[in-house]
Amino acid sequence: MTYIAPLSLTEADAATAATLNAVKAKIGMIPNLFATLAKSPVALNSLLSQNDTIAKGKLSAGEREIIALATSQGNGCHYCVSAHTLLGKNAGLNPEQITGARSGKGSDARGNAIAAFAAALVAQRGHVDAASLDQFKAAGLSESDLLEIIANVVATTLTNYTNNVARTVIDFPVVDLALAA
Repeated sequence: MTYIAPLSLTEADAATAATLNAVKAKIGMIPNLFATLAKSPVALNSLLSQNDTIAKGKLSAGEREIIALATSQGNGCHYCVSAHTLLGKNAGLNPEQITGARSGKGSDARGNAIAAFAAALVAQRGHVDAASLDQFKAAGLSESDLLEIIANVVATTLTNYTNNVARTVIDFPVVDLALAA
């Protein structure tokens, strides 16, 4: 059952309605996540700003989806695992790469380091030990990459926590949250 219901366009003030309509124009729909965040325009605009900034980084769309999948799985966010499975496919990830990312693994050295670092950040609440950081660097991640991955984890964690608290209705093809053994 939904705990925080999405805000409808008819309930939104003019500025928030314009923001939601801009989301719809950009992606073709207003996902329930964005409509839920619209109950707090500060929260909605914060996420949209973060996403716009992150999209201008040097990580590819596929790499950003690897991070989102690893983070969402680690935070137990059914909504985001479902959404980012579709977004990951749209970014060129195949089913094995999507499942791997959810498990903190990638299909090549760089993807593996990205997924593992994102998963470690979530599991260890940012307290990743120096030896692991050295391993990520040895796998080809720069200090810039590490910081950009952190920024992506932060944005995804905002959506994960929102959906976990709000119990947002999934409006993407639903994916089982449990990983096959």
